[in-house]
Amino acid sequence: MAQRSRPAGSLGKKKIIRKMTEIGWCELVDITSLGLTQVHAKMDSGAATSSIHATRIKPFDEEGAPWVEFSFHASAKDHVIRLRAPVVDRRMVRSSNGKEQLRYVIAAQLKLGSLIWDGQLTLANRGSMAFPVLIGRRGLKRGFLVNSGKKWMLGKPE
Repeated sequence: MAQRSRPAGSLGKKKIIRKMTEIGWCELVDITSLGLTQVHAKMDSGAATSSIHATRIKPFDEEGAPWVEFSFHASAKDHVIRLRAPVVDRRMVRSSNGKEQLRYVIAAQLKLGSLIWDGQLTLANRGSMAFPVLIGRRGLKRGFLVNSGKKWMLGKPE
């Protein structure tokens, strides 16, 4: 990324050039706040918010705060596990098929390569999708450049 030159004597903020990490269209992600590691994730710059596969979603209160419990499995051959997370919002999301759906949004800590960030995941039944996790624009803008012609640039799955 090049920096624009300014006329001599001009005032203004300097543009900070951040080194972007090149990643493929699919990568392995850790969702540390849920205890999940090496989960197959699709990078999707067309989606605003990231999403995780969730079924049997049950909201509950814990010490007066909204939480949710849900079932997750990374693939058909993996065991189903129950996860719990604090709810930060309920949001209308337009899915890839164009239908709007009210989804729970949870707080999550994610790790992609060496970058760790606090983000949000919507809970959606992604059972018919190839990837149980989708990383949207809000996550990708943390410093990633998606190369749509490559995959597993940060490490191949076992």
